[in-house]
Amino acid sequence: MAATAAVQRTINKQSDLSELNPVYTTSKASEGVPTDSGDLQDHVVDFLEKEVGSDLKSLKTVGDLLAKLREENNILEKQVLTESSSMPPKVSAALSAAEKAQCSLEDLLQREQLISNMLHQHLQGAEPWMDSLGQTLNQVNTIERHMKYLQCLQHIEELSAAVQQCLMTSSVWEAIRAIDSMAVLDAGLNQSGCSHLQDFLRKTLHFWHKIIKDRLASDFEKVLTQLHWPIISPPTQSLTPTSNSHEISSQLELLVIQLLALQTSDDLISQRTLASSQGGPSTQPGSSNTPSFQATPLCLPIQIMLLPLSRRFRYHFYGNRQTNSLNKPEWYLTQVLMWMGNSSTFMEEKIQPILDRAGVTISARVELCRGLLSLVQEKVASDASKLLYDDTLFCHLVEEVLQFEKELRSNQSYPAVLPGLLHLLLEDTILQKWLTVEKKMAVEKVDAMLSAEGAWSSQYKDISDMDELKAPDCAETFMTLLQVITERYRALPCPSAQLKFLELQRELVDDFRIRLTQVMKEESRCPLGARYCAILNAVNYISTILGDWGDNVFFLQLQQAAVSLGEEAVLGGLGVMEVGRLASLEGSLFEGLLALLDRLKGDMMGRLLDGIMREITEKAKPYRQDRWFSLPSQQDQSTMSLSSSACPMMLCVRDRLLNLHQILSLSLFQQAWQGLAERLDNFLYQDVILSNHFSDGGATQLQFDMTRNLFPLFGHYCKRPENFFKHVKEACIILCLNVGSAILLRNFLKESEEEMRAWAGGGDSPPESALNELGVYCLAPCDVLILLNLRASWPEQ
Repeated sequence: MAATAAVQRTINKQSDLSELNPVYTTSKASEGVPTDSGDLQDHVVDFLEKEVGSDLKSLKTVGDLLAKLREENNILEKQVLTESSSMPPKVSAALSAAEKAQCSLEDLLQREQLISNMLHQHLQGAEPWMDSLGQTLNQVNTIERHMKYLQCLQHIEELSAAVQQCLMTSSVWEAIRAIDSMAVLDAGLNQSGCSHLQDFLRKTLHFWHKIIKDRLASDFEKVLTQLHWPIISPPTQSLTPTSNSHEISSQLELLVIQLLALQTSDDLISQRTLASSQGGPSTQPGSSNTPSFQATPLCLPIQIMLLPLSRRFRYHFYGNRQTNSLNKPEWYLTQVLMWMGNSSTFMEEKIQPILDRAGVTISARVELCRGLLSLVQEKVASDASKLLYDDTLFCHLVEEVLQFEKELRSNQSYPAVLPGLLHLLLEDTILQKWLTVEKKMAVEKVDAMLSAEGAWSSQYKDISDMDELKAPDCAETFMTLLQVITERYRALPCPSAQLKFLELQRELVDDFRIRLTQVMKEESRCPLGARYCAILNAVNYISTILGDWGDNVFFLQLQQAAVSLGEEAVLGGLGVMEVGRLASLEGSLFEGLLALLDRLKGDMMGRLLDGIMREITEKAKPYRQDRWFSLPSQQDQSTMSLSSSACPMMLCVRDRLLNLHQILSLSLFQQAWQGLAERLDNFLYQDVILSNHFSDGGATQLQFDMTRNLFPLFGHYCKRPENFFKHVKEACIILCLNVGSAILLRNFLKESEEEMRAWAGGGDSPPESALNELGVYCLAPCDVLILLNLRASWPEQ
C-alpha cells in the first residue's frame, strides 16, 4: 500500500509538473512521450517501474529523481530564454538600416526639389529666347518652302519653254522628253498639298501634251490615209508598191514610236480624266459592269487609228439614223466583226513589226479589237436597258450578243482572259430578265409541243438504226430546248450565273415530268395504247439524257462550283452526306430528278404489265380448266401438238411481245418482256399447276406446251428463255418424273422432313442436293412434295 501511494503521489507530481511546465511536456512529447492524459499516466508508471522498480527500499531515490527532473527543466527554460533574447539585435539592425535609408531618401528628395526649382527658373528665363528662335525657324521654313515652290514653278516654266522651243525647231523627241519630265514631276507632287501648283502643272502638261499629240496624230492620220486606212471593205490584192512606199513606212514607224514615247503622259492624263468623271454620278448604263481591262488605256497609236472607225460607228448606230434600230442589233455587231476581220492583216503586217522593234509586248490586232469592243459594249449596255420590257427584242439581243461572242473568240481569236460582251449580261437586272424570259419562252414552247398533232410520234420511226430510244417528238424537242439553253449559258464567265440557269433547267424538267404524269393518268385506262407507251418512252428518254449529263464535264464543273459556292438554290434541302457525295463526284445534280423519273417509269411499267397480264389471264381461263388429270399418256412427242385451250393465251403473249417490241425503246422492252416473263411464270405456277392434278399424259402435255410453245416466244429476245420461267420449268421436271423416281423422291423428302424436325438441324441438307441433281434449284423441298402430291397416277391409287 505504501508503494502504491508513493507511485500515486509521483504521478500527481508529474501531472503538476506538466501543467506548470508546458515546455517540458512538449520536449518529452518530441521524444516519444504521449500527450494524452491516459497515455501519460501509463508512461509515468512505466518510467517509475524502470527507475524505482518493485523494491520499496529504492523509494528513497524519488527525491533525487525529482531534483534531476527540475534541473533539466531549468536548463530547457534557459535555452528558450537565450534563443528569445538573441532575436532583438537582428531586428534592431534592420530598423537602423531602414532609418538610414529613409534619411538618404529625404535628402535626395530635397536635392531633387532644389534642382527642379533651378531648372524651372532657367526655362522661364530661356522662354523668350525659345520663342524668338522658333519664330525665326518658322520664317526660315516658310522661306524655304517658298523657295522650293518657286524653284518648282521655275522648273515647270523652264520645261514649258523647252517644249515650246523644241516645237518651234521641230525637235519632237526633245519635246516628248520634256513632257515626260512634267509627267514625272506631276507624279511626285501627287501627295503635295499645293493644289494650285498641281493644277498649274497639270494644265501646262495637258496643254503641251495636247499640242504634241495633235501634231503627231495629224501626221499619223496623213500617213494612215496614204496607206488606205481605215479598211472598211475586205482588202483586195496588194497593189504595186509606190515609189515612196519606203518613205511612208519610215514615217509610219517614226510616228508610232513617238506616240508610244508619249504614252506615259497620255496614260496619266487619261487616269486624271477618268477619276474626275467617276467622282460624279454615273449616267452611263451598265457602268457597274465596266471590265477591269479598261483600267489600262489603249495604246496611243491604236487610239488614233480607232478615231475614223469610231466616227463611222457613232454616225450609223446612234441618233435618228435608220441603221440605229433596236430590233437590229446584228447590224452593228456584224459591222464591228467585219472591221476586225478586214483590219487584221494591216495590223499584223504594218503595225505589229513596229511594236516588236520598239520592245512593246502588246498585240496590235488585239488592241484594235479592244478599242472596237469598247464601242460595242457601250452600245449593247444602252440598248439592253431599253429592251427590258420587250421580251421578243430582248431575246433577240441576247441571241445576237451570244453569237457575237462566239465569233469573236473563234474567228478573231480574241484572248479568253479579256472580257467581251457577256459580262454585260451578268448585270443583276439584265440577268434576272434573261432568266424570266428564258422560262417564259420554254413554258410556251412546251405547251405548244404537247398540243401538237404529232407530239407522241417519233420522227425517226421509219429509220430503225436511229430509233433505239423511240422518243416521241415532244420529249425530243423538250430535251433539245434544254440543250439550247445550256449552249446559251455555257460561255458565261460567272459560275454563279450558270448555276441559276441550271436551276431553271431543273425546274423545267420537273414541270415536264408533272405534265407527263397528268397525261399518263388520262391514258392509264388504256395502258396498252400507243400514247401510253409513248409517254413511257418519253420518261425513259429524258432519264437517259439526264444520266448522260450527270457525267458531262461541264455539269461536273458546275457541280463542284455549286459545292464550293454553297449555292442554296441548287443544294437546298440536301443533307451533309448528299453534299459530300456531290463534292466527291459520286452523285450528280440531277439525282433528285432521276429518282422521280425512275419512280414514274416503274409505276408506268407496272401498269402496262398489269394490263397485259389481265388480258393473258382472261385468255388463259380455258387452259386453267383443262382436265389435266385425265389426259392420256403419249409416248411419242413428235405427234404432240399445242393444247387447243392454250392457243388464245399463246397468241395473246406473242402479239403483246411483238407490239411492245415495236413501240417501246430497247431498254424499256428488255424490262417489259423480263417483267412479263416473271409475272407469267408466277401465274402459270400458281393458277395452272398448283390448281390442278396431273396424269402422266397431262404432265407431258403441260411440259410440251411450255417448252415447245411458250418458251420459244421469248427465245427471240434471249438465248435461254427457260431461265426466266424457273417455277414452271422445275414444276414440269417434277411432274414428268417416272413413277419409280417420283416414289423414291417423295419417300426421301418425307424422311428428310421428319429428320429435319427431329434434329432441327441446318446447313446443307440432303434434299437440296438430291433436287439439284434433278435440275431443281428454285423450288423448296416442301414445294416439291406439293407437286408430287398433284400427280394423279400413283401405284396405290
